[in-house]
Amino acid sequence: MLNYTLRRMMIAVPTLLIIATASFFLMRAAPGGPFDAEADLEPEVLENIRAAYDLDKPLIEQFRIYVANALRGDFGPSLVYKDFSVTELVAIGLPVSVKLGVTSMFVALLFGGLAGIIAALRQNSLIDHSVMALAMTGIAIPSFVVAPILALFFGLYLKLLPVAGWNDGAWQNMVLPVTALALPQIAIIARLVRGGMLEVLRANFVRTARAKGLGERRIVIHHVLRSALIPLVGYLGPALAGIMTGSLVIELIFNLPGVGRYFIQGALNRDYPLVMGVVVIYASLIITLNLLSDLAYAGLDPRVRKAYR
Repeated sequence: MLNYTLRRMMIAVPTLLIIATASFFLMRAAPGGPFDAEADLEPEVLENIRAAYDLDKPLIEQFRIYVANALRGDFGPSLVYKDFSVTELVAIGLPVSVKLGVTSMFVALLFGGLAGIIAALRQNSLIDHSVMALAMTGIAIPSFVVAPILALFFGLYLKLLPVAGWNDGAWQNMVLPVTALALPQIAIIARLVRGGMLEVLRANFVRTARAKGLGERRIVIHHVLRSALIPLVGYLGPALAGIMTGSLVIELIFNLPGVGRYFIQGALNRDYPLVMGVVVIYASLIITLNLLSDLAYAGLDPRVRKAYR
């Protein structure tokens, strides 16, 4: 297990470096710059501003300076939010994004897992077909399409829930964004759990347990679920990462004070340090989640551990 963990970590570090490098140069390859709106400034003043942020140096030198500062935890000052550093902005917005993402993942696991189990135990019934039809619909419709529909119906028409704002994380303000983020994942998890359950239910050891007279509930709880949920464990890391990155757009739609709002504003205004800071932090989070998911998968499936001995 230790050998497997070390190998996965050795892959994670260069992956993060590649993401940071690509993001750095792609941001600067895009048309425009952070000070294009300051058209009334004298050229000498504009050059002094660029020099203050090291933007007058060659790109390779800028990248070297950025990496050296980032390794010390300094992502630089924001070029748009001039009273804040990138680290301060991320510290303000990240708890909101994490709370939104974790809550959405919990809801998706609860309802998606339950729907998948029921569909598998009622295979080819009306319940099974209904769950799978809803799952396909949920997969086909992205969250940024679902979010405005939910806001329009439950917020403006029925006036049951607020359509914007955070209100310190009050449950009323979380219902719509959490639902918009969770619905596609509920659909995917339901299909994964159903597929895993059906595969295990046809296994020989399940037939043996039934032949011995064990009750169906005991067979499902003690024998089927552990093996059936292995594919789901492998998916949890990418799923939570997808929810976290998907929350960037959802936060903008519902006007939530998360990292997504800063990231989008930074991208529109060419705030290089802010965009890079968010990209690096999100990439680190995604890589960590995938690593934990792989380790959990290896813990449940001994075949993975044996392959890396």
